[in-house]
Amino acid sequence: MDFKKLSQLILIEQTAFALPFAYLGILFAGGGTLTTWIFASLALVAARTAGMCFNRLIDAEIDAKNPRTKDRALPRGEVTKQEVLIVAVISCVVFIFSSYMLNMLCFYLSFLAIVLLVSYSYFKRFSSASHLYLGFVEAAAPIGGYLAATGEFTLIPFILGFAIMMWIAGLDVVYALLDVDFDRQEGLYSIPARYGVKTALVISLLLYLLSFSSLIIAGMLTNMKEAYWISVLCVGIIFIYQQMLARRKDREPAIKEFFKVNSFIAPVLFLGKFIDVYFIV
Repeated sequence: MDFKKLSQLILIEQTAFALPFAYLGILFAGGGTLTTWIFASLALVAARTAGMCFNRLIDAEIDAKNPRTKDRALPRGEVTKQEVLIVAVISCVVFIFSSYMLNMLCFYLSFLAIVLLVSYSYFKRFSSASHLYLGFVEAAAPIGGYLAATGEFTLIPFILGFAIMMWIAGLDVVYALLDVDFDRQEGLYSIPARYGVKTALVISLLLYLLSFSSLIIAGMLTNMKEAYWISVLCVGIIFIYQQMLARRKDREPAIKEFFKVNSFIAPVLFLGKFIDVYFIV
């Protein structure tokens, strides 16, 4: 498998988008060391790659039926299931090793993380709470970043993780609007398919409000300075714009724009927190 096919398979740009999640956790823990940043980055890239590979393998038949996903590399036969599985296994090994290099708590939790990565793809087969489960899986990044720097549990990483969980869940509810008819036809569970578009949009809004509130609480509990609050304000503006996009009638281009602006959220939060930690006394 060449790099181009691999990057298309695992959506490598989304991996880059997820890195600031872990970095936020490190920054909330005080910044960590160079070793923390290196192995936390390696761990997240490996975990994300493994998760995407497992998802593509488990959903291969569903993706082949769905008009929106039938042109992915695996349904088109550009890669084989064996190749994808090999990449997944190697990624898991790299993830476990990187976690071990951070601290023993991260090492032990890495096995639980792999279970979460595999189980997510099955969740939508029996529960519309799959959006929340995806958010829960993504929340492991900032929590893991914090644990990588400290090696111990406190309240703060879980508040930060909750913010990410609600945001990703709200985002995924909007994303599922594209597959309402297909999900109902295939008996798959999603909030839009089960409760309808209007209710799904209300739920997405509530999830976004919970996420924004959690970012405020996390900042207040850690005495954040101006740069962080400016970044949170920017995120709030993006959240409002996303919710407006989700309500447009021309759904497909609107959701495409929705995800385009979404890519700014994690970097904006990271930048604000980075400035607070390293440049503001």
